Amino acid sequence: MIVVLRPDISAERKQELIAALEGRGLRVDVSEGTRQTVLGLVGDSSELDEAALASLPGVESVRRVSEPFLLCSRREHPESAVVQVGPVRFGGGHFALIAGPCAVESEEQILAVARAVKAAGADMLRGGAFKPRTSPYDFSGLGEEGLRLLGLARAETGLPVVSEIMSVGQLPLFEDVDLLQVGARSMQNFELLRELGRIDKPILLKRAFSATLRELLMSAEHIMAGGNERVILCERGIRTFSDYTRNTLDLSAVPELHELTQLPVIVDPSHATGRSSLVGPMALAAAACGADGVMIEVHGDPPRALSDAAQALDCAQFAALADRLRAVRKAARA
Repeated sequence: MIVVLRPDISAERKQELIAALEGRGLRVDVSEGTRQTVLGLVGDSSELDEAALASLPGVESVRRVSEPFLLCSRREHPESAVVQVGPVRFGGGHFALIAGPCAVESEEQILAVARAVKAAGADMLRGGAFKPRTSPYDFSGLGEEGLRLLGLARAETGLPVVSEIMSVGQLPLFEDVDLLQVGARSMQNFELLRELGRIDKPILLKRAFSATLRELLMSAEHIMAGGNERVILCERGIRTFSDYTRNTLDLSAVPELHELTQLPVIVDPSHATGRSSLVGPMALAAAACGADGVMIEVHGDPPRALSDAAQALDCAQFAALADRLRAVRKAARA
């Protein structure tokens, strides 16, 4: 971090500022110019508030020369991370296909979808047991029973399962879930992130619909700071002024995140678009731009789905898309 001081700063104020920065465990390299003084801060400055520092008397400007995130910085960790979930690998050239219903509704429903997506080549089964819903009157999942039914589907098909966790108190219920999903609404639930940093399970971290990439990576940093480095990032669309899709899928985030971090990046085109007709094209685009996987909502009878019916593919549509995804992924890597 570089701190540029105002030309009229007093010598006393300058020394006070330097002493305060050194008191934060930083080395301060002072460069005296003919008009200005520049302080170069060496060490971990991630906890420094740039805006607060820039507002101090005698400070003209503050600029970071390195990212505030260290554990998930590609600059610090140049080799791409590979996160393994059972037999499934994310990152490092591997591409994973996750599919399943938005919500687990019944034993018959989840088993039928699990069999179908397995036959189509899916690597993992998704299914929500606890569903955060905008309306309190919408179906919000079967809870613990939904997790039990996911376990049945995994036992029959062999597919590892991913499901969303919403609070620290739910952690004991997720012991048999292979990949714990932090949803968009929980991306900055720092208490939950800290607890997930202490467990030995991979985490799928979704970008909040109003979050910057830096904020997403700082949330990943919260998990990794606790010792859990098995984090997968998920781009699932951001809120813009568009009124034709549920969100706007920011596919530029995929290559940008690959430049910024070593962590795998997948895409959820279902929540991004909110329309089943757009899921296929955007999933193919995600595979083409270098995503490490996609997560797609699939339901045996989409019009009757209890959650997010408009964006779900039926099993036949998913099977056709899976074939095209493999072809695009192969072409993109050629």
